[in-house]
Order: sequence, then structure tokens, then C-alpha cells
Amino acid sequence: MNTSKTYGTLFLIPTPLGDNPPLEVLPLSVKTKVEELTHFIIENEKATRSFIKKLTPNKNQNTLQLYPLNKFTSQEEIETYLNPCLEGISMGLMSDAGVPGIADPGAIIISKAHRIGIDVKPLVGPSSLILAMMSSGMNGQSFAFNGYLPIDSSQRKQALLKFEKKATRENQAQLFIETPYRNEALFKDLLKTLSPATLVCIACDLTLTTEFIKTLSIQQWKKQKPSLDKRPCIFIIEAGF
Repeated sequence: MNTSKTYGTLFLIPTPLGDNPPLEVLPLSVKTKVEELTHFIIENEKATRSFIKKLTPNKNQNTLQLYPLNKFTSQEEIETYLNPCLEGISMGLMSDAGVPGIADPGAIIISKAHRIGIDVKPLVGPSSLILAMMSSGMNGQSFAFNGYLPIDSSQRKQALLKFEKKATRENQAQLFIETPYRNEALFKDLLKTLSPATLVCIACDLTLTTEFIKTLSIQQWKKQKPSLDKRPCIFIIEAGF
């Protein structure tokens, strides 16, 4: 028997990547769904309430049932978060920025929904990783996301060399991110570590008025001084020829 028919659906709700008006980057269907739902699994309550207020200003915030999912959430709490779905109530899962489940703790909830038999429905919205790949001019047929690089500079340089070798050997674009205040240090390590012909795309502030996207070789980047400090960035490397 397919018991999922009696369950609520888990909707994966995208959010903007910055402070621009939500409907500049989100389809109307997201607004419609947020208006319908009252139960949300979220990262940060303040950010979520602000987003919902901007997207659906007439929604009564007193009706919201919010379930925080972050580094402070216990496993015991996580085990109960999908209970509304089990009772037939649909829920929304949202990240602070971008799409749930991609470089985001929401993946654990999505995995649990699949194990239980709860239907998962993703809604369309901006993903910084996909937007960066789209605009990089790099290999959109084969690419890999590697998360954050090590904090220690020597370990970070080793990781960069590993990804450069993989990019060359497999003709596969290698994506990674960094905490915004360490962007400048990472950029310096890129210049010191990678081969002059290796291509690097830097995509910052995607979808915002301050958006910056450029793909150059390491040799060319050595002549550039982009301002990256405290700006959300995606970095992509690919073998140059």
C-alpha cells in the first residue's frame, strides 16, 4: 500500500541570494506556495520571517510554525520535524539563501522524507552554483562541487593542486566556495599555486546589482585585483589549453 498518499508533501522552497526583492528572482509559484503553507523547516527564524514578510506581506505571521535546522539542532528534534507531514500537513523546507539541500543542512531532512515515503517537491529558484556554472563558459557537461576548502593555507594549496589535477585529468570543472572574509586569502593562494594556463571563474554577488562574474587564466588574474572581501563567491577551476 502506498501510504505516502495520506502524508503531507515536503516542498523545497528557494530564497533569494541577497536583499533584492524576492519576485525579481523567484517565480510567482513560490509566493503562492508560501501563502498556502504554515509549517516551515528553516535555518534562521529572523531571516525566514523577513523573507516571508517581503514575499507575502499579507500573510499572518502568527500562524507560522517554524522548526530551526542548524548546528544547534539536536538529533532528537530532527527526528520530530516531519511529524506534521505524517499527519497530512504539507511543509516547506528553506535555506537562508538559495535552494535547500545544496550546500545546506536541509539535505538531512530530504533524505529522511524519502526514507519515510513523504513526497518531495522542489520549487524553482536561484542556485549560486548553477548560476556560476552557467556563466563561467566552463564544462557544463561535467563538473563537481567540492564544498569549502581547508582553512590552513598549506592544506588549502594542496587541495587546489588536487582539484587542478582532477580538472586536467578528467576534463571536469571543479567548483568550491569559501567563507566570504577568507576570499582574499584564497585568491592569493590560487595565484601562487595553480599553473599559469589554468582557468579560474570567480562569480560574486550573483543576481544582485553588485554581481561580478569573470573567467580568466591564472596568468591573466595576476594582472587583476578584484574586490572579493566579504562577498559571497563561487570559485571554479578548469584546465586551460
